[in-house]
Amino acid sequence: MNQLGKRIATLRKQRGITQETLAEALGVSPQAVSKWETDNSCPDISLLPKLASELGVTVDALLSDGMPVQLVPKEQRKSVDDMMLHVTVDSPKGDKVRVNLPMTLVKIGLEIAKFIPQTKDADIIKQIDIEQILLMVDSGLIGKLVEVEAADGTTVEVVVE
Repeated sequence: MNQLGKRIATLRKQRGITQETLAEALGVSPQAVSKWETDNSCPDISLLPKLASELGVTVDALLSDGMPVQLVPKEQRKSVDDMMLHVTVDSPKGDKVRVNLPMTLVKIGLEIAKFIPQTKDADIIKQIDIEQILLMVDSGLIGKLVEVEAADGTTVEVVVE
């Protein structure tokens, strides 16, 4: 699945750059940037170093499969309540779980969980410390914060954007 366009759009918005400003910096049309962000086309390979630089990431991070982890400067951060938590679980048996929650609901869930008895179940998803993730986000970290592969081949990714 090609997600380069989504990464370009997300990184551009995080830096407070318009499509027009990015296009001007790269010497392309705003329509070209729009087509990249909608995955209707891809930037020319010769533009990747300059594009990555304008977006504040490396070319590797720009092209990587997962959203790069970034420490967003305080003045550029969104409110935690305006962010989303994405959890992806894929098992070798073909099970796929996709959870997309506003961070506001995550915070409420953590408060409710304090009053619910905890199980000792060793399920991989239960091993992820959501409170620690919330602390990381409060500190300005965004991107793929957790990537775990269990011995049985089950993978879990936690992304905040």
